[in-house]
This record gives sequence, C-alpha cells and structure tokens, in this order.
Amino acid sequence: MKTRRIGILTGGGDVPGLNSVIKSVVYRSREAGWEVVGIRKGWEGLTHGRPGADDDEYARRLTRENTRTIDRTGGTVLHTSRLDPQRVREDRLPRHLLGAAGEVGELERYRREDGRFDLVPIVLENLEKLGIDCLIVIGGDGTLGATSRLAREGVPLIAIPKTMDNDVAGTEYCLGFSTAITRAKDLVTRQRTTLGSHERIGVFRIFGRDSGFTALHTGYVTSGRCVIPEHAFDIGRLAQLMLSDKENNPSRYAFVIAAEGATWEGRDESREVARDADGRRHRLDIGEALAAELKRRTGQDTMHSDLTYDLRSGNPDALDQTVATTFANVALDLIGDGITGRMVAVRDGRYSHVDLPEREHGSRQVNVPALYDVDRYRPRYAGKLGTPLLLS
Repeated sequence: MKTRRIGILTGGGDVPGLNSVIKSVVYRSREAGWEVVGIRKGWEGLTHGRPGADDDEYARRLTRENTRTIDRTGGTVLHTSRLDPQRVREDRLPRHLLGAAGEVGELERYRREDGRFDLVPIVLENLEKLGIDCLIVIGGDGTLGATSRLAREGVPLIAIPKTMDNDVAGTEYCLGFSTAITRAKDLVTRQRTTLGSHERIGVFRIFGRDSGFTALHTGYVTSGRCVIPEHAFDIGRLAQLMLSDKENNPSRYAFVIAAEGATWEGRDESREVARDADGRRHRLDIGEALAAELKRRTGQDTMHSDLTYDLRSGNPDALDQTVATTFANVALDLIGDGITGRMVAVRDGRYSHVDLPEREHGSRQVNVPALYDVDRYRPRYAGKLGTPLLLS
C-alpha cells in the first residue's frame, strides 16, 4: 500500500472509549506505514486551524509514543467541540480570517440565509493543506451530520458513531452506551439508600434528548419505571404508580428514570424551551420539573438527581473498550481496502458498515410497541428469544 496520512477528530460530547479508538488507529496505522494527524477540538480544528503556521494549535502528529497510555483514561486527548462547519455563528468565526477591525470581510460569501456561515470550503482547504488522504470522524448525530456533505464534496472519510444516547441512525450500538448504563446502574443503586432512609420518591434524570435508549436500558437493569421521549406519559397514572410502588416497598421508596427529552401529556413546554451556545434546543430540567409535579400530586417528599455528566466521565467499561478497539480496526480495514464514505456500525449484532447518516433523517428511535410497556412505564422483559444482545 502507498503511504497515507490519516486525520482523526472527535466532536460533540465526550464519552468513555474515545481514547481507545485514537490509540488503536495510531497503532494499526503504524503497522501499515501510515501517518496519523490528530485534529483538536472537532470540526473547529478544521475551520479555525492554520496548517503550517508556527502558532497553529489544532493539528498534532500522533505516534505510538504519545498515545501509548491514553486508553487508560476517559475523555478525549484531542479535545472536542460542538461546532458544525455548515452553520457557524458570526461570533464564532475564525478570528484570523476576519478583517483588521473584526469585520466579516471575505467570509461574507459563505453567509447562509439564516445568518450563519457555511465554512465547509474552509474545511476542504485545510484538509488539503494538511495533506490528509482520509479523515476518521468520531461523533454523534450532530458531529456526523457534516460527513455526508464532505463525502459528496470528494473527501474520503470514515465515520465512527459515539453517543451515550445510542441513537445514531444506522447502527444498533454507539460507543459510550455500555459505560453509561453501567454507571447509571451503580449510581441509582447507591442512591436507593438515601431514598429509603427518607422514604422519598426519586426522579433520576438521564441522557436522551430525542431517544430513550439510555433511560430504557437503565430501567431494565434497575427494575425501575422509566419515561422516554418517544411516548408522552400520563402524569396522573405515573403518580399513582409511584404511590403504589412506595406502599409496596418495605423500604417505603419509589423511583422513576426520566430521559431528558421525556414529557407528560398536557405539559406546557412553550416557556421551557431554551437554546445553548450552538443553537441546540434544550428543555428545562425534566428531573426537577417532574419531581415537583409528583410532589404536588402525591403529597410525598421527592428527590431529583441529575446523573448525566457522571455517565460520560471516567474510564470505559470492558464492552466499550472492546467496541472502541474493534470500530477503529474496522475503519482501518475499510481504508486499506479503498472503501470510504461509510460509517462503521453494528447491524443485527454484527460489526458492519453503512451509509453515512443524513441529518434530515433524524435520530434512531425506541420501538415503543416492541420494547416499552406504555401502561406500566417499564421496559418489556418477555419475548426476547432471538433478539440482539442489547435489545435493539
């Protein structure tokens, strides 16, 4: 094989296992005689970077020596951002490309109708300056949303899905999911003692803005009730179930796991929608809102606990480390065979590769009739013979 230069970046929220992907790509590339360039801070590294400049902090050469121990820790050594190169806000434009007085100048030609800027041409220029033969993009649906566009622009790339929501379309498993469930189970189990000591109703807020896989699987392994974005629940019914659970529990507590995007029927969310710095839509904390409503309806003391950032911090569990290493090697297999414009995936419980995800197709959703009991607000436990390992 001819010598290649592989670029690799991590975007969006960090998850355990990213460093294992990076290390595996470096080690396998070294065996093939390929060079690896790490691009810092996700897509920002390709919009704000200055390849060749002495003060460029975005591109770094990755070697066996400087990646030898990175798989022993969580997070990402390449750091990350949520910047989407197709829709960059004016106040986040690369400063070195602005005029002397900070005016937009030549970047005006990239302004979209909504006022944001399409910096994909800048990404293409920087990839060429870096001499990248193939780009490996590790991210969730937000980060991977730009990959199909770049592939159409002629960029050879491979996508690797990661998100604790496990909701990237086209794959049954995303890096970070197993660790999130393992950690959520531990946190819920520990906090049961506090719920029992004070005889309270607990509400555990968990990841899942658009899809309920994380809440569903945490409910599965903790035998807990759960509410998910795919099904608006009856708040009165849930309150009755909480009272019944509490009464029938010798320790006199009950709990429900709430995906961050879950909602109840008739809830007025118009005043609760907010947007973060990158324009992503967020509801106000479902844990706090649900705990307050359950207290009002039941007259019982409640406790809400936000588990989200604990789930994405720290080392990966054994399954995520295995998946990370395998995803990396499948990606290098594809590159070695001259196959690009694909996403590494798990389909029917097997490693595979699929079309790159398209943003307009949305995220993968829980199959409610098959996986979720809408009367009991619990996962379905029966009828699993012949289904994939992770209830997909």
